[in-house]
Amino acid sequence: MSSPERSAMSVFGPVVKIHPVVLASICDSYERRNEGASRVIGTLLGTIDKHSIEVTNCFSVPHNESEDEVAVDMEFAKNMYELHKRVSPTEVIIGWYATGFDITEHSVLIHEYYSREASNPIHLTVDSALQSGKMNIRAYVSAQMGVPGKTVGVMFTPLTVKYVYYDTERIGVDLLQRTRVTPSRTKGLTSDLSQVAGSAARVQDMLTTVLAYIEDVLSGKVTADNSVGRFLMDLVNKVPTISAEDFENMLNSNINDLLMVTYLSNLTQAQIALNEKLVLL
Repeated sequence: MSSPERSAMSVFGPVVKIHPVVLASICDSYERRNEGASRVIGTLLGTIDKHSIEVTNCFSVPHNESEDEVAVDMEFAKNMYELHKRVSPTEVIIGWYATGFDITEHSVLIHEYYSREASNPIHLTVDSALQSGKMNIRAYVSAQMGVPGKTVGVMFTPLTVKYVYYDTERIGVDLLQRTRVTPSRTKGLTSDLSQVAGSAARVQDMLTTVLAYIEDVLSGKVTADNSVGRFLMDLVNKVPTISAEDFENMLNSNINDLLMVTYLSNLTQAQIALNEKLVLL
């Protein structure tokens, strides 16, 4: 897993780590919402440890709300969770999400339900309508406040939000990043060799940056940073000890295997297309 991209609203409490598939699912649910619906809500799934809450999945829950009341299809939420447990038994209910920028009175009622399904659930708000000019994403936990024996209210306290992704998710994230610079907002998948070449170019650029920093430190142009030095030492220790000749042989072998798989794939596609034409005749 990569390190967090960025964070927002830091307070004492667990760190909420959100995967890109969750944000994509929430935005998709918002775009597919029923006519007249102002927002969508759903269940958040993931894992919990001592210091963080990792949100790895979610699903939307049908609901209707007006100024006076809110109705949520709790039976649908339970059935969906049972289905998710069959696929990912390690993911548990950790809270719920709602599109929008603010926490409403109805949010308190919905949060009470999720408090019965999870211990101290989180509430995630996603500004999918970009009311503030950007997609603000905030996470909260609730705490009761008031005088014991009298009226008790609920206070939502913000948590630190960080964005993380698995290595397999990075392919989709990089593809989405490339669509930002294309006028049509569309971008096709690149071939395996192109991805290898792109990764090699990025590694070379990073190595160039590291070498430039080291040369500046040795020449006295830049003051040495001990934390950077520790990271570089850790990076050097992770590099396997292998001769240049062995590395070249290993790389050529892997490239040959990749070319063979690509050739067989193209050959299979050609045979399938030829078979379809013969069947039509």
